[in-house]
Amino acid sequence: MSWSLDHVQVAIPPGGEPEARAFYGGVLGLIEVPKPLALAARGGCWFVRDDLELHCGVEDSFVPARKAHPGISVDELDAIAVSLEAAGASVVWDEATIEGRRRFHVLDPFGNRLEFLTDA
Repeated sequence: MSWSLDHVQVAIPPGGEPEARAFYGGVLGLIEVPKPLALAARGGCWFVRDDLELHCGVEDSFVPARKAHPGISVDELDAIAVSLEAAGASVVWDEATIEGRRRFHVLDPFGNRLEFLTDA
């Protein structure tokens, strides 16, 4: 039996799709893909890049995830940090906590925590 992670979903408030597209598509360079027709009426938007699939789902009683987070493994960690900072995001480095890993945390436009990491 084999397991793998198919996708991760972060919550966004109603009407947050333009900001999600600007951040996840514009700043991070993820590619938006159409949601299945049966799910499109719920709002939100889906993004992919390489093996990553990230869904932004509308939650009526939205509360940002400050502790729970997707951990996104990347090759170009420093370049992503520069792009995020140029877009006004606050990048918080934490390179000492996990041996052999470099990582940072950042909040998306809605206050959801994201972690980007790479092997040191």
